[in-house]
Amino acid sequence: MKIIDKNLKKGIVKLIPENLDDLWHLYNIIYKGDEVYARTTRQIKPDEEYGRPKRGERVSVFLGVKVEKVVWDRTLNRLRVHGAICQAPEDIAGKGTHHTLNIPVNKPLTIVKEEWKEHHLERLRRASEAASKPIIVVSLDDEEYCIATFRQFGIEIKVNKRVKLPRKMESEKRSKAVKEYFKEVLKALKDVWNAAEKPPITIIGVGFMKNEFAEFVKNASPEIAQAVADVKSVNSSGAAGIYEALRSGIFSKTLKHMRVVQEAAAVEELLEALGKGERNVTYGLEEVKKAVELGAVEKLVLADTMLREAADDERLQIEEITRKTEMKGGKVVMVSTEHEAGKKLLSLGGIAALLRFPIE
Repeated sequence: MKIIDKNLKKGIVKLIPENLDDLWHLYNIIYKGDEVYARTTRQIKPDEEYGRPKRGERVSVFLGVKVEKVVWDRTLNRLRVHGAICQAPEDIAGKGTHHTLNIPVNKPLTIVKEEWKEHHLERLRRASEAASKPIIVVSLDDEEYCIATFRQFGIEIKVNKRVKLPRKMESEKRSKAVKEYFKEVLKALKDVWNAAEKPPITIIGVGFMKNEFAEFVKNASPEIAQAVADVKSVNSSGAAGIYEALRSGIFSKTLKHMRVVQEAAAVEELLEALGKGERNVTYGLEEVKKAVELGAVEKLVLADTMLREAADDERLQIEEITRKTEMKGGKVVMVSTEHEAGKKLLSLGGIAALLRFPIE
């Protein structure tokens, strides 16, 4: 994310999203009631006398909308921001009418809020500092393999396939089959790696298969081998191994800049405290609200859908909870529901908190 200009007294931030992760961040920053300004296309008023374009023709204009709805279109790499037009050139039909801004990567936009919360600014800061490339993870054993990309918003499974190798007693047949298996995995890995602009790779798996594959890669593809940042052990194979590794913190070094790792850690911390019956944790809107009023919240953990999809009254309550948490020195962690940790948080009502001290 490139921050072009920032005037927090006026609530204005101008920026350029540079990749898919940045669009995800904006999806979680732009709320109903904000104003968003960007270049778009719009039908112009017909004006034959002055040679204006006829009805139906569209021209490029700079518009502002009062946000009513935000949609993240991952397949087309863009945000769709819908709302009532609040600023437009005089010859454009219609201040007060509705319009949808399509926000792609590498195009500037301006966001205006009544108040920029600390967790919004922290999100922007992290996005502006984060590496734009994802991380690739290969999870394999002798029964299946899975290749996934880690982005700021979560995990995307690219390839997930089961295999059947000869038994270990059939050593000659198995050795030949393993070689062909590794060739298949490497080919799939190369395709994902090239499409993702050649990011770092982590190899994980059960037993020795992961190490054997890493050695195979060194000989078969030095370019891919140079991108391998780590080789780690897990107890599960395939996609399950990837989620296990995320939960257990195996990726904390390789993926330390990734929000998905920080979010998973926050949710695991909550679940661990609940599992132990500790009293320094609470969940549910009313219970968390009570804890905030008492100044007990050290870390507020909130599912991203809570602010985006809540009814107006509930959204205002949640915004007030985040404001008071930050005002009293607490930290706010927004968790993406695109990955496993977010779904676990939703099962707790979408909002929970770690406390400085127990409350009754």
